[in-house]
Amino acid sequence: MKLSIRQWFFVLAPLALLGSAALAVASRWGLFLLVPVALIVVVGIRDATQPRHAILRNYPVIGHGRYLAEKLRPELLQYFIESDIDGRPFPREVRSLVYQRSKGDLDKIPFGAQTDVYEPGFEFIVQSLVPKDPPKTSPRISIGGPDCTQPYDSSYLNISAMSYGSLSANAVLAMNKGAALAGFAQNTGEGGIAPCHLEHGGDLIWQLGTGYFGARAADGNFDAEKFKENAALPQVKMIELKLSQGAKPGHGGILPAGKVTSEISQIRGVPMGRDVLSPPGHLAFSTPIGLCEFIAQLRELSGGKPIGFKLCVGNPAEFVAIGKAMLETGITPDFISLDGSEGGTGAAPFEFINSVGMPMREGLNFVNSTLVGLGLRDRVTLIATGKIASGFDMFMASALGADCCASARPMMMAVGCIQTLRCHTNDCPVGVATQDQGLMSALDVDDKAKRIASYHSKTVKAYDHLIGAAGLDNPQQITPHHVQRRIDETSLAPLSQFYDRLVDGALLDGATEAPEQWQSYVRHSAAHTFAPVG
Repeated sequence: MKLSIRQWFFVLAPLALLGSAALAVASRWGLFLLVPVALIVVVGIRDATQPRHAILRNYPVIGHGRYLAEKLRPELLQYFIESDIDGRPFPREVRSLVYQRSKGDLDKIPFGAQTDVYEPGFEFIVQSLVPKDPPKTSPRISIGGPDCTQPYDSSYLNISAMSYGSLSANAVLAMNKGAALAGFAQNTGEGGIAPCHLEHGGDLIWQLGTGYFGARAADGNFDAEKFKENAALPQVKMIELKLSQGAKPGHGGILPAGKVTSEISQIRGVPMGRDVLSPPGHLAFSTPIGLCEFIAQLRELSGGKPIGFKLCVGNPAEFVAIGKAMLETGITPDFISLDGSEGGTGAAPFEFINSVGMPMREGLNFVNSTLVGLGLRDRVTLIATGKIASGFDMFMASALGADCCASARPMMMAVGCIQTLRCHTNDCPVGVATQDQGLMSALDVDDKAKRIASYHSKTVKAYDHLIGAAGLDNPQQITPHHVQRRIDETSLAPLSQFYDRLVDGALLDGATEAPEQWQSYVRHSAAHTFAPVG
């Protein structure tokens, strides 16, 4: 049996205390040993039993080194525990913001801007001289198109897809309880619906991936009856069909064998002892029209709940083909979640993480424009996901066409993640991304649920304040003109100069009013195939 550091402490501490006491009895010099040993034991017991810090629970006494480094100089953390690989973890100031908001600390910053405002690429909101007071209660958005009979009244920020299996049961429990406390939704990720998703009654967005976990037949195909049974759960408010994921588009999901417990094996319907590798594509459909028909089938089986899909945009013509299929069939998803190549994952090949997929902003703007150009925008809610961490990130997404947002990594940080980048090894030191019972037991569900709720509420409130600062009444009024980007040391331009935005119906009737590049997408796409035509 493998013992955790905490378990070893409770084995060795009494022995050390008894040994030093015996030496103290035998010799007065033994007292000099007894006092520090007793102090270490007392500190260790306190560390191992307190609920707020998973590191101290998992690593009594020695875990204080991390907090000492933080007090001396935050940069030391990258050398002590926290990794700092360029381009993958959030910048340190963003991590600090998430930690402060989740813990209820003051999230105000002294000494002005934390970045170089003259650096090319710097972006800022154009505030108004007649700002508005933010609403007393944060507004919500109804998700559900004309064919949806059970629309969902959603928060403007929800938890993005993270599976039980990739995350520990305690992390899932904390997120779900936090979502229930603050009134928002948790996306299950493609790993299916687990008991820990249901225990606290938080709203769920059930993600159905290419492995069809939770609706999987013995041969790996889609099982309509299993889907109907899970979709009927009262906690399930929406169903998201995962076409691709930002961190590994074109590659199926990965759950290393070391994380496949007997419970996860049963939930997913997969054998233990082997990596769980989802297929790269769906078996239930193979054409844009097939996708639309599958969406209609899921909506009927679910009793009219909102059905949407998630993707990281790749070949633009393929999404135009989906749009053409929507027009031909009259079937539209209730929502589309836009991920980007900057999205996160617990495990993916190096090349896919760094070199595949369109970034979220470009993908979001493209999908928004395509729907506008096809006259379908008012039927579909757009959800932005991909490094959404602050109110400004939400404002930026709204400027590019998002109706609401979803966040993953900041929610992990709110329950204690310190980005050691060991999610795939099953030895996450804070119990967030592991199935090791000893490590995950250090994550106190009640304490971390409050942190999830606090982070969510403060971030949405910051978003509301930014909308008011811009002189706007609601998120629907945000446009690309409300955000400026620095081009060089002396030049600024609104986002509208960097992102094309089509006028309503521009892609209909031959798309002669659309830019040449868009006309090419229309010419080379068809509703009956994802392959290029013409």
